[in-house]
Amino acid sequence: MKAKISIITLGVSNFSESVAFYRDGLGLPAPNYSEGDGICFLELEGTWLSLYPRERFSDEADVTFAEPSDGTPTITLAHNLPSREAVDAAMQEAVAAGATLVKQPEEVFWGGYSGYFADPDGYLWELAYNPFTDLT
Repeated sequence: MKAKISIITLGVSNFSESVAFYRDGLGLPAPNYSEGDGICFLELEGTWLSLYPRERFSDEADVTFAEPSDGTPTITLAHNLPSREAVDAAMQEAVAAGATLVKQPEEVFWGGYSGYFADPDGYLWELAYNPFTDLT
């Protein structure tokens, strides 16, 4: 199997709110999405982010998923940026779009600079600057 992730799908509790957050608030392109569609594919560099109603996941995968807990989902998504200033700007953009600031960007133990926000379903996004490896 090729070492690549093509699509990451998030099971979301409020589909239209999540589409508005990612497409309209963060500006992620959804080139094939039309209002009323049951899934939204957001185009990223090298992969796609998919939004899918959480209640439909069980039928789609033919498995029973556990009910979401009241806590934070146990997955984080990361977006790396070319500088500390770019991290700060992206965090401001996410919060302006409706994200919840979880951790203000700061110097971190591994030598980089990062912070976290949560989307409307609580999925954590890390915004990070890595001075050792260009992941942008």
